[in-house]
Amino acid sequence: MGVGLEIAQEAPVAGTLAARKPRGEHLFFTSMAAAAALTVFLGFAPTYYLKGAFEGPPLTPLLHLHGALFTGWILLFILQTSLIAAKRTDIHRRLGVIGGLLAVAMVVAGAAAAMWSVRRGFTPPGGPPPLVFFAIPVGDLVVFSTLVGCGISYRCRPDTHKRLMLLATIGLLTAAIARLPFVAGTGPLVFFGLTDLFVVGCLFHDRLTRGHVHPAFLWGGLFLVVSQPLRLAIAGTGAWLAFAAWLAG
Repeated sequence: MGVGLEIAQEAPVAGTLAARKPRGEHLFFTSMAAAAALTVFLGFAPTYYLKGAFEGPPLTPLLHLHGALFTGWILLFILQTSLIAAKRTDIHRRLGVIGGLLAVAMVVAGAAAAMWSVRRGFTPPGGPPPLVFFAIPVGDLVVFSTLVGCGISYRCRPDTHKRLMLLATIGLLTAAIARLPFVAGTGPLVFFGLTDLFVVGCLFHDRLTRGHVHPAFLWGGLFLVVSQPLRLAIAGTGAWLAFAAWLAG
């Protein structure tokens, strides 16, 4: 990904420029964290959070673990953005270790859940065959792990770090968006497009408050958006189907 090369070329920010940091930046990141949490809750309410009220099918221990880990990430992201807004960077940094470990656990559990689903022939209503659809969650995990890894590597550059972590969290929202009542059954183009609205919001925020888009939002957002049609392009190829069949066992 080009994030590292581009960001590495950023000049150090002078003290006078740092003093002009947009006042509403903390509000933006906490608001985006809250919007992500609301999206996840609404999307997974019938099948996870409020499953009892909707009389959904029972969940396996693996799916419970998967849901708990991803929920934990969203809650931790809200807490981390709130700590930065409250200027408690000391606690934020200590919790960052937990966040890194949580991200690793999420990728492992997410991969296991995706393979469990494809082995049982799961695909969304009106969706593609299971092995074709398998490219979407695998792509989610690749994007998430890449952006989180880059975010951790730039933890000493707060403006870069927080933007990459926000984009990593946005990348997780596609599964929840695809399950919203007015979106379910519409297909990848719609739920990818709605996910991309969050990315557009990030770009618009930087342009409006800073006068330019930060390289982390520019290149990280491009990486996230380009990954979406790329998954759809390779999902039906013979090479992918053979790989997916091998990976799913």
